Amino acid sequence: MKFTNVTTIKDFIIIGFPGLPLEYYGPISALLLFVFLAIVFGNTFVVAVIVFERTLHKPTYLIFSNLAMTDLIYGTVTLPKIIARYWWNHMISSFGACFVQMYFVHSLGAIHSLILLIMALDRFIAIWVPFQYPVLFSNKTTSVACSLCWILTCIRMMGIVLHAHSLPYCDLNIIKQCFCDHNSITNLACGDMVRYVKWVAFANAMVTLLVPLTFIIFSYFAIIIAVLKISQTDRRYKMLSTCLPQIIITCLYYVPRCIVYLSDILGLHFNVDARMIIPMMYSLIPAAVNPLIYCFKTADIKKALIQRFKRSKISSAFNTDYMKYPK
Repeated sequence: MKFTNVTTIKDFIIIGFPGLPLEYYGPISALLLFVFLAIVFGNTFVVAVIVFERTLHKPTYLIFSNLAMTDLIYGTVTLPKIIARYWWNHMISSFGACFVQMYFVHSLGAIHSLILLIMALDRFIAIWVPFQYPVLFSNKTTSVACSLCWILTCIRMMGIVLHAHSLPYCDLNIIKQCFCDHNSITNLACGDMVRYVKWVAFANAMVTLLVPLTFIIFSYFAIIIAVLKISQTDRRYKMLSTCLPQIIITCLYYVPRCIVYLSDILGLHFNVDARMIIPMMYSLIPAAVNPLIYCFKTADIKKALIQRFKRSKISSAFNTDYMKYPK
């Protein structure tokens, strides 16, 4: 096949799962729609509870709200297109739209990683230097730190996307993936700079993944050591229970990604369908499951929801009695 050094394609065709039989299109689109609705309603609910419940205006829950926002936007950016592909067989994505989606996919992943780092730092300081915690982790400092994660990552990822956009795209435009990401798009590029662009993006991904992960592992090991030194069983249980949701959320995000990267390093290759399914699972399942962890594994959020439910029942009962026995 003869390539030129000028971009000649105007759009990309998103295949989704290449080996999926036609009769499964309906069930898959219904499943993806269910996941999408779970992500949207679950994470919107978490953000709304944290915003409107004044007792939750604390650094830890500001971090949770930022994580929920990344999950919400990620699901909104990636799922509607693939649902449309299986529901209405709409596979075409314009050249510019594909790069915009790639920008959001990688930006949100990097932001999520950095906010998990802030979350680990929050628990580390709360347990190791509790008397300094109100000074080091106030609502203001947490908001500034999370805002910097969003702003600096969005600027950094703009360079990665523009670098990929600068490549010529000649004749290939079929993306064997459920959404536009850097690897899928640059695999279709031509010219001498493709390998360099892919190497820069890979180095950036490794820094984004491994630097936060290194500190997160260190901080949680330090937390476990500190907890084990506590003699009182009830205090030890309370401290572990405050860290458990964060540890579960962090594992859901990092463990599948590390397995994928390690398999590539060790030369273990998955078939085409597995390579489609695995990124979808580690990207979307945590986004759908995290709201349940926030609500049922976090004592303050669970307590706030129960109290609000009781208040609404009391208010409803009072209004019913008032209607029965008016003055």
